[in-house]
Amino acid sequence: MTFQVYDESTGTVVPFTPLVEGTVSIYHCGLTVQSPPHLGHIRKEVVFDVLRRWFTANGYQVKVVANITDINEKIWANAEAAGLEWYELAYAMELELHRAYTALGCIPPDYEPRATGHISEMIELTRRLIERGHAYVAEDGSGDVYFDVRSWPEYGSLSNQRIEDMAPDESADERGKRDRRDFALWKGSKPEEPATASWPSPWGPGRPGWHLECSAMSLKYLGETFDIHGGGLDLRFPHHENEQAQSRAAGYGFARYWMHNAFVTMAGEKMSKSLGNGALVSEVTKKFPPRAVRLYLAQPHYRSTIEYSENSLAEATAQLERIDTFLKRAGAAGPVDFAAGDLPGAFVEAMDDDLGTPGAFAVLHESVRAGNKALDAGDEGGAADALRQVRAMLHVFGLDPHDPQWAGEGGADSSVVDGLVRLVLEQRQAARSRKDYAAADRIRDALTELGVRVEDTPGGTRWSVSR
Repeated sequence: MTFQVYDESTGTVVPFTPLVEGTVSIYHCGLTVQSPPHLGHIRKEVVFDVLRRWFTANGYQVKVVANITDINEKIWANAEAAGLEWYELAYAMELELHRAYTALGCIPPDYEPRATGHISEMIELTRRLIERGHAYVAEDGSGDVYFDVRSWPEYGSLSNQRIEDMAPDESADERGKRDRRDFALWKGSKPEEPATASWPSPWGPGRPGWHLECSAMSLKYLGETFDIHGGGLDLRFPHHENEQAQSRAAGYGFARYWMHNAFVTMAGEKMSKSLGNGALVSEVTKKFPPRAVRLYLAQPHYRSTIEYSENSLAEATAQLERIDTFLKRAGAAGPVDFAAGDLPGAFVEAMDDDLGTPGAFAVLHESVRAGNKALDAGDEGGAADALRQVRAMLHVFGLDPHDPQWAGEGGADSSVVDGLVRLVLEQRQAARSRKDYAAADRIRDALTELGVRVEDTPGGTRWSVSR
């Protein structure tokens, strides 16, 4: 494998060399569980799922850790508005994230630590930074502890900024800081905050700062140095810059490579919870097949912005239907035993070039066209070769409909479900034939409630699982 990854500090693509031969360790920042995930959140999960599958396809043993941020002010505010305890809301939204993972066929992380479960590790890391002269306790008695950015000469290296040019976070509390750009490692409790969101520490009761959480958890589960740290582009500064500074200032190697996926936008604006312009995964997968949503998120290069539109999702659905039509024509059935040698060279070259999914999908679509031509010409050998290659590529993308994860969408384990749904659809068609449209609508609505999306097309009625 000759995988290359984009180096954000130099703006060039560099060779990837794992810390330990034959293994890859990946940490990516998970969701702050304040509300249900939208496509902007889940794009990161799909990107790193494809990355994981690509390393695995090349024989690497991959370990993935993705944290859950289950405590912050926004969680408190949303919980209060909903009449819930903050931890109740956090847990409910964590379950929503897991449902989104499952809906889009993402392999769960090997471990998913919660911030609130690692307070002692965060206190120890803060203590270490104080002892090494990179952090200080605020002198105002607040109980806050800050990282001293000027104590670390490399601060700003990840985002290519000088301290003098950095704008401080205007929303951050300035109490007790020596420099407005210093960031909180530990936050002393305030009277208006929930009593259950506070832990004892050497500096008084409080809770950890956001940036500290990922450093402490990655250290515990991946060690002092690991291969790849990832997340959304919006996390590069200040979150990842701060993570890197505090981790290396504490004496740890931390992440050797960084990968940041770009945004999903709506009308040119980043999709976000605060703007209220998020297309929730749970809603989008009711309108479009989940595999099509996954294709839509995986096909563009991870560093390019995706502009959300239903037309784009409809096109992704059409692309998937063309792929599935070929699979049916070629007689695909059951899970496939994947072999790296089944992958076309152009596909491998594209994927090794900084996870070049646009080029890799172009190879997939071309192989589907070649397979259809072979079938039309009666070339059974050519069709079989194309089928083997197409299924190998779909396996890497997590899009093979016959993988068990897609049972109910035409997969190998869905024959019973398929038969039952088709039986009900025949009853619906019979109702329509006798012009009993009320009964036909009731059947369709009942299927929709069960998560079965029904679409009437010129070629007949189609169905897919929407959640």
